[in-house]
Amino acid sequence: MKTPDDYNFSGKKALVRVDFNVPLNENFTITDDTRIRAALPTINKIIGDGGAVILMSHLGRPKGLIQDKYSLKPIIKHLSALLGREVKFAKDCINSEAKAMAKDLIPGDVLLLENLRFHKQEEAGTESFAEELASLGDIYINDAFGTAHRAHASTTVVAKFFQEKAFGYLLADEVRNIEKVLNNAERPLTAILGGAKVSGKILIIEQLMDKIDNLIIGGGMAYTFIKAQGGKVGSSLVEDDRIETAKGILEIAKQKNVRIHLPLDTIYADSFSNEANTGVCAINQIPAGKMGLDIGPETEKMYAKVIACSKTILWNGPMGVFEMENFAHGTKSLADAIVDATSNGAYSLVGGGDSVAAINKFNLASKVSYVSTGGGAMLEYLEGKTLPGVAALN
Repeated sequence: MKTPDDYNFSGKKALVRVDFNVPLNENFTITDDTRIRAALPTINKIIGDGGAVILMSHLGRPKGLIQDKYSLKPIIKHLSALLGREVKFAKDCINSEAKAMAKDLIPGDVLLLENLRFHKQEEAGTESFAEELASLGDIYINDAFGTAHRAHASTTVVAKFFQEKAFGYLLADEVRNIEKVLNNAERPLTAILGGAKVSGKILIIEQLMDKIDNLIIGGGMAYTFIKAQGGKVGSSLVEDDRIETAKGILEIAKQKNVRIHLPLDTIYADSFSNEANTGVCAINQIPAGKMGLDIGPETEKMYAKVIACSKTILWNGPMGVFEMENFAHGTKSLADAIVDATSNGAYSLVGGGDSVAAINKFNLASKVSYVSTGGGAMLEYLEGKTLPGVAALN
């Protein structure tokens, strides 16, 4: 795996795919710059060597249409402040202006290209579009783990036009940390899967069954498992077409000596609202018309014990509707347990959009071992799929 450490960028122009798909508010102000900061080590290495940087990214889903709300212009001022130097901006990524600006770069310069997805050829993986992008730089670096599962022009196809190419520091770290959990974990290894649906996690569960000792299940997907065991779940979220799947997972776990931990109790509500009337009951005895929206206190204690005995922890998916304060306690308690285990020497990897949002909401990101920046990419990696953006660099 080649990284920026394998190159001296002096006098070179590096074409770097970053993931600046950051959230903006109605005033086009960045509300979370995590992904921008994640790219800084790679950028700083290049300019520190005396190279120039050409950054390319997408923002949102403009579907080939030029739209102001998807412009990367709001990134310029913030990135300039983070780098301590003026960032130049090209109003397109492949037009004559962009090519001229790239050609005129001098050592230490940083150029940001406009949204790649203003061209339909980006998501289509059009080779001629990738070749035009490649003409801008001497070395290609992919540092966008969040899009590494997409075979797009800038993430995959462009690599074929370079003799010199490398993993950015972020991409390399992401791959190393996921590989550590999948193939080099200290045992016991506990996977925690939450979120709404079983269907979205089936492939991960199947892939992990030969690697883990414990599987903790929470979130909406738990109620499908409880119903599969004959429990009463009221009007909780259930995938009735996945009942047999859940039964099959429970049976496979038995065969492979994987301990599956399902919730004991739940916080239920009479409507999907933070202002709803709530109560606590056994998770298999939810009253008719009530819906489970979080794990209960007995479950919190049980899960904390399992986590405390783990040496490696993988967390993907919340335990409840953590966006609502009245149903965030289960997810917070789980995060606290992971933090405690980490402080006691366990290795913890947190990934997936909602889990990352939760760990950030509780201001605990710095207290776990690693927080993955790529939701979909991490899930596909855990499912055992080859990521095109990674394969293109090998």
